[in-house]
Amino acid sequence: MQTAVPLVTNDAVVLGLLATILGLVFWTASRPDGFWKKFYTYVPALLLCYLLPAILNTLGVIDGSLSKLYPMARDYLLPSALVLLCIAIDFGAIVRLGPKAIIMFLTGTAGIMLGAVASFEIMRVIHPETVAGETWRGMTTITGAWIGGGANQAAMKEVFEVNANVFGQFVAVDVLVANVWMAVVLFLASRSQAFDRWTGADLSAINALKTRIETYQAQHARMPTLTDVMVILAVGLAVTGLSHALTGPMIEWINSLPQEWRLRDYSLTSSFFWIVVFATTFGLLLSFTKARSLEGAGASTIGSAMLYFLVATIGMQMDLNALLDRPWLFVLGVIWICVHGGLMLLVAKLIRAPLFFMAVGSQANVGGAASAPVVATAFHPSLAPVGVLLAVLGYALGTYAAYITGLMLRALAT
Repeated sequence: MQTAVPLVTNDAVVLGLLATILGLVFWTASRPDGFWKKFYTYVPALLLCYLLPAILNTLGVIDGSLSKLYPMARDYLLPSALVLLCIAIDFGAIVRLGPKAIIMFLTGTAGIMLGAVASFEIMRVIHPETVAGETWRGMTTITGAWIGGGANQAAMKEVFEVNANVFGQFVAVDVLVANVWMAVVLFLASRSQAFDRWTGADLSAINALKTRIETYQAQHARMPTLTDVMVILAVGLAVTGLSHALTGPMIEWINSLPQEWRLRDYSLTSSFFWIVVFATTFGLLLSFTKARSLEGAGASTIGSAMLYFLVATIGMQMDLNALLDRPWLFVLGVIWICVHGGLMLLVAKLIRAPLFFMAVGSQANVGGAASAPVVATAFHPSLAPVGVLLAVLGYALGTYAAYITGLMLRALAT
């Protein structure tokens, strides 16, 4: 991880750099011909929005671990984006997407659990020192993070008594491998047509959802006025504020429950979990009201802009220099995520699932609610709520699945 003082420490300047990167990426991606047209045929614009801040972080120009921009984007911009993206959604159409989305999500969960065992055994053959001692304990924290999120990760740290040094090492593995995997998923998203031809996927339900949203947008589109923009921002930020306001009392009530209940449902004490749940719920409820007409003035466009700033702040968390600290742990992480991805590929082929279900199902596990809607948006802004709903399911399963995996790893280590 970074130790030297970064070149830029002022978050206002860092925000300016991120905004410049996003502006340049979108401007170049909009060029109708020439070099940039050919360049973006192979490199997705969304991927650059993610990787360029990561390069600045790796080179020491900025330091994502010191910046407060990611917590700000996660806690303020993400909930607001979810509200604005959910306003235009057709909830009934989401339900009609069918069971394949859930199957692929649960396959992703199984892939993380299986990957933990497989990577442990493989590393025991090729580099036994890596999985000696307390390594299995640290692996339980990644399992919690990659199925649920930070709260589930913290739960495993307490349940399996992971010491601080081991925990820190696996946090680095979590951040780097998960972010590299997100980059891979975003790259695949730009080639979804070829993937879907390979699996023979039925895209009718997804295309129907996108068509319904696009038709609604076309019928209600208008040139946004300043009033429209201010009302859109008011709705997004007000619901975010309400979500934060309700989160405190909710957690207080959960903490008043008996201790054994709170340990089993550890993720329910996560503030971020409840903020996402409330914001998504209110956004979906607003889609049944006249607030849906705000989509005609560009509600989802503003929500997408917020989401892209989140993408940039996620990218600035990635530091390739972390590979130098304990490289074999990262080999373990790569094997682990490859088992997860390989299983998802196999099941996607068997059930003829679209790449969208595979990508979002995977990211809902590995990345959680902060990045699953980002991947869903790479396919279409109207699909972001699907990523959120699956990610929330991951929070619910994370502690249980990680605990079972921890028991299996402990058995292997003894």
